[in-house]
Amino acid sequence: MIGSYVAVGDSFTEGVGDPGPDGAFVGWADRFAVLLADRRPEGDFGYVNLAVRGKLLDQIVEDQLPRAVELAPDLVSFCAGGNDILRPGTDPDEVAERFERAIAALTSVVGTVMVTTGFDTRGIPVLKHLRGKIATYNGHVRAVADRYGCPVLDLWSLKSIQDRRAWDGDRLHLGAEGHTRVALRAGQVLGLEVPADPEQPWPQLPPRGTLEIRRDDVHWAREYLVPWIGRRLRGESSGDHVTAKGTLSPDDIKLRIASVA
Repeated sequence: MIGSYVAVGDSFTEGVGDPGPDGAFVGWADRFAVLLADRRPEGDFGYVNLAVRGKLLDQIVEDQLPRAVELAPDLVSFCAGGNDILRPGTDPDEVAERFERAIAALTSVVGTVMVTTGFDTRGIPVLKHLRGKIATYNGHVRAVADRYGCPVLDLWSLKSIQDRRAWDGDRLHLGAEGHTRVALRAGQVLGLEVPADPEQPWPQLPPRGTLEIRRDDVHWAREYLVPWIGRRLRGESSGDHVTAKGTLSPDDIKLRIASVA
């Protein structure tokens, strides 16, 4: 029975792509916290989300890990290194060494540390050429998990989120349905009975024509790719002026989810 949970990570764990009614993001970790809280007596569950979009592994270790260690919860989810892997010239072997040091620090004080692999990017423009690099890093993450007894939230094997409807318009972050399916899979990883199958098939869609696909690609490049490249060239991060969500009430999360459902 997990009575406290701290989410550590970047935009994926912050919930980018899954906006609530107030514009702040919900995301898989908040949704997963609700699944955990529902198994406890009312008011007997603590949840803190420390994740901030755009953060690199060392920034997460410096800014979020001390707080997670201080809280010493029953469960920490740790998703980090993805933004490092996306940067040109980074070595997934070296990133994995730093990842392991963080896991060693966490597992010394936390009951359970759940780690997360990267997505399979074969269907994502721009990122598909990094598929081999991501797979290499994923292999390291699984090996570290084996050494430290960490459950693995394996996003690479979650086939349902390879459908484009699981993703936000930026094609870099999951949308609400994608985050929901990840939360359900996280519950399965910890042996919980979940209310739905994360691999439930999507409804059949009519085939898309070449012109429609090209039009969507042009819109995506103009609205998302060009600004993303611009931030990289200027050395900016989407999380430069973002504050972590911090302590959240599962009841408040439920209300926010219900208001946009």
